[in-house]
Amino acid sequence: MIVVRLDRMLADRKISSKELACKVNINQVNMSLLKRGKIKSIRLDLLNSICKHLNCQPRDILEYIPDFED
Repeated sequence: MIVVRLDRMLADRKISSKELACKVNINQVNMSLLKRGKIKSIRLDLLNSICKHLNCQPRDILEYIPDFED
């Protein structure tokens, strides 16, 4: 499972999701969905832009957690 850690990066960088949404040119609703991990995919150009503005790596935003099935 992939977990989105964007909320943690925003807190670390002391930037609001509204401010980042303006910088990466997406609307606040989509930013909120992304921040809460309620997305199925993310465009690489958007991920690139987010990493550029937050000065981070994709691994700082996305985390892989193995699924353990019974």
